[in-house]
Amino acid sequence: MTKTIIATFDGEYLRPDNPVELQPNQRYLITIESETETQTPESGWSAIEAIAGTVEAPPDWSIEHDRYLYSSFKQN
Repeated sequence: MTKTIIATFDGEYLRPDNPVELQPNQRYLITIESETETQTPESGWSAIEAIAGTVEAPPDWSIEHDRYLYSSFKQN
């Protein structure tokens, strides 16, 4: 059983923000993650910049991309 609980640390105890259904005197394994450490989603431009230039392609890739992607030949 896995539960995610939001709690506040008052300097001595972790206090759940909402009531929790747990059995008293039972040992639990707790993993603590600070809400302030969560990653903010990156913008679309950041994602594009991260992968830009990482694809190996022929030198004429930008001109002939339809031919490479769809196996269609250029019609004059």
